[in-house]
Amino acid sequence: MSYLEYNAKTTPTGLRKILFLNWPLILLLTSVACIGFLMLYSVAGGSASPWVEPQVKRFGMGLVVMIAVAMVPIWFWRNMAMVAYLASIALLLAVEFFGTIGMGAQRWIDLGFMRLQPSELTKITLVMLLAAYYDWLPRERTSRPLWILIPVVLILTPTFMVLRQPDLGTSILLLAAGGGVMFLAGVHWAYFTAVIAAGIGLVTAVFQGRGTAWQLLKDYQYRRIDTFLDPSTDPLGAGYHITQSKIALGSGGWSGRGFMQGTQSRLNFLPEKHTDFIFTTLAEEFGFVGGVSLLGIYMLIVVFCISAALATKDRFSSLVIMGISLTFFLYFAVNMSMVMGLAPVVGVPLPMVSYGGSVMLVLLAAFGLVQSAHVHRPRQG
Repeated sequence: MSYLEYNAKTTPTGLRKILFLNWPLILLLTSVACIGFLMLYSVAGGSASPWVEPQVKRFGMGLVVMIAVAMVPIWFWRNMAMVAYLASIALLLAVEFFGTIGMGAQRWIDLGFMRLQPSELTKITLVMLLAAYYDWLPRERTSRPLWILIPVVLILTPTFMVLRQPDLGTSILLLAAGGGVMFLAGVHWAYFTAVIAAGIGLVTAVFQGRGTAWQLLKDYQYRRIDTFLDPSTDPLGAGYHITQSKIALGSGGWSGRGFMQGTQSRLNFLPEKHTDFIFTTLAEEFGFVGGVSLLGIYMLIVVFCISAALATKDRFSSLVIMGISLTFFLYFAVNMSMVMGLAPVVGVPLPMVSYGGSVMLVLLAAFGLVQSAHVHRPRQG
C-alpha cells in the first residue's frame, strides 16, 4: 500500500476533521490575539475604536479561513504551491503600478474594506513552494549546484521586489525563511558558510557605499542603522522611536505600572504605539512578567508546530510546518529585538498583537496549513 493510499484510509473525513484539529494551538493563538485586543484598547485610551473593533473582526475572519484551510487535504496545498507563489508575485507587481503609498513606502493594495500587503502573503507562499520543491526533488540532489540555483532564484525574486518598495524588514524575513527551509531540507552547510561570508561583504559594501552614487540603502535606512548603533546622536529625530521605547520598557519594571497606566503611550510619547512598538506598551503596563508571559506563549506555539512537524511522515508537510514556525518565530524575535534596541528598527509587526489586517489573516491562513497537515496525517486504525 502506497503512502497516499494509507493516508487516505487512516485520516478523518467530513465533520470529524473538526475533532482532529490541534485545539491547544488554536487556544494559544486566541490567547495572543486577546492580548493584542487588550493592548489596542489601552493605547486607544479605553476605547474599542479605532483599532479593537476591526482587529476583532479580522481575527474572526482569520479563524474561519484557518479552519477552512485545515479542512482541505494537505496534498491539495502542495499541488497549489506554484499557483499561490505566482499569484503573490503578480500582487507584488500590482503594488509596483497600483499600490497605495504610506509612510514613504509603496507596499499596499487598497481593497476598500482593508489594505492588503502582498509581501506578507509572499512569506507563506514562498515557504509552500520551497517545501513542494524539496518534496519533489530526490534527496541525493538536494545539495547539487544546479538544484541549489532554482530555490535561490525563487527566494531572490520576491526579495528584490519587496526591497524596491522599500521594505527592508520583510526582505530580511524572506531571505531568512527561505534559507531556513533550504537548511531544513538538507542543503549542505558549506553553501550557508559562503552566504554568510557574502553577507559580511555586503554589509561592508553598504557602509562603504554611503553617500556615493551606488549606495545600496535609502538615506532613512542608513539613519536607522545610525540610530541602532547610537540612539543618543539624534534623540529627537531618528533616535526618537528607540529612545522612547527604552524609556517605556525600563519604566515598566518587574510587574508594570498597571493596565492603561503607561505614561509613554497614554501621553503619546511613543510613536507607532498600536503597530510596531506595541510590545513596549505591554512591557510598560505589565512589566517584565507580562513581556515574558507573551514570549512564553509565542514559544509554546512554535513548540506545538515543531511537534506537528515531527509527527508527520510527509516531507512536504514537515517542511511547510517548520517553515511557517520559523517565519512566525522571526516575526516576534525581530520585533522584540527591534523595540529593545538589540536590532535596527526595520518595521516588523508583533504577530497577532500589532494592529494590521494583512499579517493577521496571512498568519492564520498559514496556521491553517499547519492544521491541515495535522488533521490529515496518517493515524492508526
